[in-house]
Amino acid sequence: MGIETQIQLFDNAKIRVVWDDEKEKYFFSVVDIVSVLTESADGRTYWKVLKNRLVKEGNETVTNCNQLKLPASDGKMRLTDVADLEGILRIVQSIPSKKAEPIKQWLAQVGSERMHQMIDPERSIQQAVADYKKLGYSDKWIANRVKSIDARNELTNEWKRSGLTEGKEFAFLTDLITKAWSGKTTKEYKRFKGLTKENLRDNMSTIELALNTLAEASTTEISKRRNPKTMRQNIQIAKEGGDVAKAARLQLETTIGESVITSAKASDYIRPIEDTTANELE
Repeated sequence: MGIETQIQLFDNAKIRVVWDDEKEKYFFSVVDIVSVLTESADGRTYWKVLKNRLVKEGNETVTNCNQLKLPASDGKMRLTDVADLEGILRIVQSIPSKKAEPIKQWLAQVGSERMHQMIDPERSIQQAVADYKKLGYSDKWIANRVKSIDARNELTNEWKRSGLTEGKEFAFLTDLITKAWSGKTTKEYKRFKGLTKENLRDNMSTIELALNTLAEASTTEISKRRNPKTMRQNIQIAKEGGDVAKAARLQLETTIGESVITSAKASDYIRPIEDTTANELE
Protein backbone atom coordinates (compact mmCIF):
# COMPACT_ATOMS: atom_id res chain seq x y z
CA MET A 1 0.00 0.00 0.00
CA GLY A 2 1.41 3.37 -0.99
CA ILE A 3 0.92 5.57 2.05
CA GLU A 4 1.97 9.03 3.17
CA THR A 5 2.00 9.84 6.89
CA GLN A 6 1.31 13.41 7.95
CA ILE A 7 0.73 15.39 11.11
CA GLN A 8 -2.40 17.54 10.91
CA LEU A 9 -3.32 20.19 13.47
CA PHE A 10 -6.68 20.59 15.21
CA ASP A 11 -6.65 23.47 17.70
CA ASN A 12 -2.86 22.97 17.98
CA ALA A 13 -3.37 19.28 18.84
CA LYS A 14 -1.35 16.96 16.61
CA ILE A 15 -3.28 14.20 14.84
CA ARG A 16 -1.49 11.51 12.86
CA VAL A 17 -3.05 11.05 9.45
CA VAL A 18 -2.23 8.60 6.65
CA TRP A 19 -3.12 9.05 2.99
CA ASP A 20 -3.54 5.77 1.07
CA ASP A 21 -2.75 6.35 -2.60
CA GLU A 22 -4.30 3.11 -3.74
CA LYS A 23 -7.60 3.54 -1.90
CA GLU A 24 -7.49 7.33 -2.31
CA LYS A 25 -8.68 7.94 1.22
CA TYR A 26 -7.43 9.17 4.57
CA PHE A 27 -6.94 7.05 7.68
CA PHE A 28 -6.86 8.84 11.03
CA SER A 29 -5.20 7.74 14.27
CA VAL A 30 -8.12 6.74 16.50
CA VAL A 31 -6.20 7.44 19.73
CA ASP A 32 -5.34 10.98 18.58
CA ILE A 33 -8.95 11.76 17.70
CA VAL A 34 -10.18 10.30 21.00
CA SER A 35 -7.61 12.37 22.93
CA VAL A 36 -8.97 15.55 21.33
CA LEU A 37 -12.60 14.64 21.97
CA THR A 38 -12.00 13.69 25.61
CA GLU A 39 -9.44 16.47 26.17
CA SER A 40 -7.26 13.84 27.77
CA ALA A 41 -3.58 13.04 27.48
CA ASP A 42 -4.49 9.38 27.96
CA GLY A 43 -6.71 8.84 24.94
CA ARG A 44 -5.29 5.34 24.58
CA THR A 45 -6.98 4.12 27.80
CA TYR A 46 -10.30 5.75 26.89
CA TRP A 47 -10.20 4.13 23.45
CA LYS A 48 -9.39 0.71 24.97
CA VAL A 49 -12.48 0.88 27.19
CA LEU A 50 -14.70 2.25 24.40
CA LYS A 51 -13.37 -0.36 21.97
CA ASN A 52 -14.31 -3.21 24.32
CA ARG A 53 -17.79 -1.76 24.81
CA LEU A 54 -18.36 -1.40 21.07
CA VAL A 55 -17.22 -4.99 20.50
CA LYS A 56 -19.69 -6.29 23.10
CA GLU A 57 -22.46 -4.27 21.44
CA GLY A 58 -21.60 -5.84 18.10
CA ASN A 59 -20.70 -2.44 16.64
CA GLU A 60 -18.93 -2.84 13.28
CA THR A 61 -16.84 0.31 13.83
CA VAL A 62 -14.10 -1.61 15.65
CA THR A 63 -14.16 -4.41 13.07
CA ASN A 64 -13.56 -1.88 10.31
CA CYS A 65 -10.55 -0.35 12.08
CA ASN A 66 -7.17 -1.13 10.55
CA GLN A 67 -3.72 -1.03 12.10
CA LEU A 68 -0.83 0.86 10.53
CA LYS A 69 2.67 1.63 11.75
CA LEU A 70 2.78 5.27 12.84
CA PRO A 71 5.46 7.24 14.74
CA ALA A 72 4.83 6.79 18.47
CA SER A 73 5.76 9.08 21.37
CA ASP A 74 9.13 7.33 21.71
CA GLY A 75 9.96 7.99 18.06
CA LYS A 76 9.54 4.35 17.02
CA MET A 77 7.08 3.10 14.42
CA ARG A 78 4.33 1.17 16.20
CA LEU A 79 1.09 -0.46 15.07
CA THR A 80 -1.76 1.94 15.79
CA ASP A 81 -5.52 1.67 15.31
CA VAL A 82 -6.65 3.82 12.39
CA ALA A 83 -10.02 4.35 10.73
CA ASP A 84 -11.16 6.00 7.53
CA LEU A 85 -13.39 9.07 7.55
CA GLU A 86 -16.61 7.05 7.85
CA GLY A 87 -15.24 4.99 10.73
CA ILE A 88 -13.88 8.00 12.59
CA LEU A 89 -17.23 9.80 12.31
CA ARG A 90 -18.93 6.79 13.92
CA ILE A 91 -16.40 6.87 16.75
CA VAL A 92 -16.99 10.60 17.20
CA GLN A 93 -20.71 9.91 17.57
CA SER A 94 -19.94 7.38 20.31
CA ILE A 95 -18.16 9.94 22.50
CA PRO A 96 -20.07 12.76 24.24
CA SER A 97 -17.92 15.83 23.65
CA LYS A 98 -18.32 19.55 23.07
CA LYS A 99 -15.68 19.18 20.35
CA ALA A 100 -17.70 16.64 18.36
CA GLU A 101 -19.10 19.14 15.83
CA PRO A 102 -15.85 21.14 15.40
CA ILE A 103 -13.88 17.98 14.74
CA LYS A 104 -16.49 16.74 12.25
CA GLN A 105 -16.03 19.99 10.34
CA TRP A 106 -12.25 19.61 10.59
CA LEU A 107 -12.38 16.07 9.23
CA ALA A 108 -14.45 17.21 6.26
CA GLN A 109 -12.01 20.06 5.63
CA VAL A 110 -8.99 17.74 5.71
CA GLY A 111 -10.59 15.46 3.12
CA SER A 112 -11.59 18.35 0.90
CA GLU A 113 -8.17 20.00 1.20
CA ARG A 114 -6.44 16.80 0.06
CA MET A 115 -8.43 16.73 -3.16
CA HIS A 116 -7.53 20.37 -3.81
CA GLN A 117 -3.85 19.64 -3.11
CA MET A 118 -3.84 16.77 -5.61
CA ILE A 119 -5.08 19.22 -8.25
CA ASP A 120 -2.86 22.09 -7.08
CA PRO A 121 0.21 20.91 -5.04
CA GLU A 122 1.00 24.52 -4.10
CA ARG A 123 -1.93 24.42 -1.68
CA SER A 124 -0.11 21.83 0.46
CA ILE A 125 2.80 24.24 0.85
CA GLN A 126 0.40 27.04 1.77
CA GLN A 127 -1.16 24.82 4.41
CA ALA A 128 2.26 23.95 5.84
CA VAL A 129 3.10 27.66 6.11
CA ALA A 130 -0.16 28.33 7.95
CA ASP A 131 0.48 25.44 10.36
CA TYR A 132 4.03 26.61 11.16
CA LYS A 133 2.74 30.13 11.80
CA LYS A 134 0.22 28.74 14.27
CA LEU A 135 3.06 27.02 16.10
CA GLY A 136 4.98 30.29 16.43
CA TYR A 137 7.82 29.88 13.92
CA SER A 138 9.29 33.04 12.37
CA ASP A 139 8.66 33.97 8.73
CA LYS A 140 12.39 33.60 7.99
CA TRP A 141 12.50 30.08 9.43
CA ILE A 142 9.31 29.09 7.60
CA ALA A 143 10.75 30.30 4.27
CA ASN A 144 13.78 28.06 4.78
CA ARG A 145 11.58 25.15 5.87
CA VAL A 146 9.50 25.43 2.70
CA LYS A 147 12.70 25.33 0.62
CA SER A 148 13.78 22.22 2.50
CA ILE A 149 10.43 20.53 1.82
CA ASP A 150 10.75 21.32 -1.88
CA ALA A 151 14.32 19.97 -1.98
CA ARG A 152 13.25 16.82 -0.14
CA ASN A 153 10.39 16.18 -2.57
CA GLU A 154 12.74 16.56 -5.54
CA LEU A 155 15.19 14.13 -3.96
CA THR A 156 12.59 11.46 -3.18
CA ASN A 157 11.19 11.79 -6.70
CA GLU A 158 14.70 11.26 -8.06
CA TRP A 159 15.16 8.20 -5.84
CA LYS A 160 11.87 6.78 -7.10
CA ARG A 161 13.02 7.40 -10.68
CA SER A 162 16.17 5.42 -9.87
CA GLY A 163 14.03 2.47 -8.80
CA LEU A 164 14.36 2.85 -5.04
CA THR A 165 11.43 2.26 -2.73
CA GLU A 166 10.18 4.27 0.23
CA GLY A 167 10.95 2.99 3.69
CA LYS A 168 14.27 1.43 4.61
CA GLU A 169 16.13 2.48 1.44
CA PHE A 170 15.04 6.12 1.72
CA ALA A 171 15.83 6.16 5.45
CA PHE A 172 19.26 4.59 4.91
CA LEU A 173 20.27 7.11 2.23
CA THR A 174 18.90 10.00 4.31
CA ASP A 175 21.10 8.86 7.19
CA LEU A 176 24.14 8.80 4.91
CA ILE A 177 23.47 12.34 3.69
CA THR A 178 22.88 13.66 7.21
CA LYS A 179 25.98 11.88 8.57
CA ALA A 180 28.12 13.23 5.72
CA TRP A 181 27.33 16.91 6.30
CA SER A 182 26.67 17.03 10.04
CA GLY A 183 28.75 14.17 11.39
CA LYS A 184 25.64 12.58 12.91
CA THR A 185 23.04 10.10 11.75
CA THR A 186 19.42 11.20 12.02
CA LYS A 187 19.00 9.23 15.24
CA GLU A 188 22.21 10.67 16.73
CA TYR A 189 21.16 14.18 15.69
CA LYS A 190 17.77 13.80 17.38
CA ARG A 191 19.39 12.47 20.54
CA PHE A 192 21.83 15.41 20.51
CA LYS A 193 18.87 17.81 20.46
CA GLY A 194 16.96 15.86 23.08
CA LEU A 195 14.17 14.89 20.68
CA THR A 196 11.99 11.78 20.75
CA LYS A 197 8.91 11.83 18.52
CA GLU A 198 9.51 15.35 17.16
CA ASN A 199 10.53 15.95 13.56
CA LEU A 200 14.28 16.70 13.32
CA ARG A 201 13.94 19.30 10.55
CA ASP A 202 11.25 21.14 12.49
CA ASN A 203 13.84 21.57 15.24
CA MET A 204 16.78 22.70 13.12
CA SER A 205 18.05 26.27 13.15
CA THR A 206 17.93 28.34 9.96
CA ILE A 207 21.58 27.48 9.22
CA GLU A 208 21.11 23.78 9.89
CA LEU A 209 18.09 23.74 7.59
CA ALA A 210 20.03 25.55 4.86
CA LEU A 211 22.90 23.06 5.03
CA ASN A 212 20.55 20.08 5.03
CA THR A 213 18.75 21.54 2.02
CA LEU A 214 22.07 22.06 0.22
CA ALA A 215 23.03 18.44 0.93
CA GLU A 216 19.79 17.02 -0.45
CA ALA A 217 19.65 19.38 -3.44
CA SER A 218 23.27 18.48 -4.29
CA THR A 219 22.46 14.77 -4.06
CA THR A 220 19.53 15.27 -6.43
CA GLU A 221 21.62 17.11 -9.02
CA ILE A 222 24.45 14.55 -8.92
CA SER A 223 21.94 11.73 -9.27
CA LYS A 224 20.24 13.34 -12.28
CA ARG A 225 23.55 13.54 -14.10
CA ARG A 226 24.86 10.07 -13.21
CA ASN A 227 21.56 8.23 -13.54
CA PRO A 228 22.37 5.53 -10.94
CA LYS A 229 21.07 1.99 -11.47
CA THR A 230 22.08 0.30 -8.24
CA MET A 231 21.85 0.94 -4.50
CA ARG A 232 25.65 1.00 -4.33
CA GLN A 233 25.72 3.88 -6.83
CA ASN A 234 23.03 5.75 -4.89
CA ILE A 235 25.02 5.31 -1.68
CA GLN A 236 28.09 6.91 -3.26
CA ILE A 237 26.00 9.81 -4.61
CA ALA A 238 24.35 10.36 -1.21
CA LYS A 239 27.77 10.65 0.45
CA GLU A 240 29.01 13.08 -2.20
CA GLY A 241 25.90 15.24 -1.90
CA GLY A 242 26.35 15.39 1.86
CA ASP A 243 30.04 16.24 1.45
CA VAL A 244 29.11 19.35 -0.56
CA ALA A 245 27.20 20.70 2.44
CA LYS A 246 29.96 19.53 4.81
CA ALA A 247 32.48 21.70 2.95
CA ALA A 248 30.14 24.70 3.30
CA ARG A 249 29.61 23.97 7.00
CA LEU A 250 33.34 23.71 7.74
CA GLN A 251 34.08 26.94 5.87
CA LEU A 252 31.36 28.78 7.79
CA GLU A 253 32.51 27.38 11.14
CA THR A 254 36.09 28.44 10.40
CA THR A 255 34.86 31.95 9.63
CA ILE A 256 32.63 32.39 12.70
CA GLY A 257 34.79 30.33 15.06
CA GLU A 258 32.09 27.99 16.38
CA SER A 259 30.00 24.98 15.41
CA VAL A 260 26.68 25.54 13.66
CA ILE A 261 25.42 22.12 14.77
CA THR A 262 23.40 23.11 17.81
CA SER A 263 21.61 21.18 20.53
CA ALA A 264 18.87 23.84 20.51
CA LYS A 265 15.42 22.67 19.45
CA ALA A 266 12.33 24.59 18.34
CA SER A 267 11.03 25.17 21.87
CA ASP A 268 14.33 26.91 22.71
CA TYR A 269 13.99 29.64 20.11
CA ILE A 270 10.46 30.01 18.70
CA ARG A 271 8.29 32.66 20.26
CA PRO A 272 5.24 31.33 22.11
CA ILE A 273 1.95 32.16 20.37
CA GLU A 274 0.72 34.20 23.37
CA ASP A 275 3.88 36.35 23.43
CA THR A 276 3.67 36.95 19.68
CA THR A 277 0.05 38.06 19.91
CA ALA A 278 0.72 40.29 22.89
CA ASN A 279 3.63 42.03 21.20
CA GLU A 280 1.60 42.65 18.07
CA LEU A 281 -1.10 44.36 20.15
CA GLU A 282 1.32 46.76 21.85
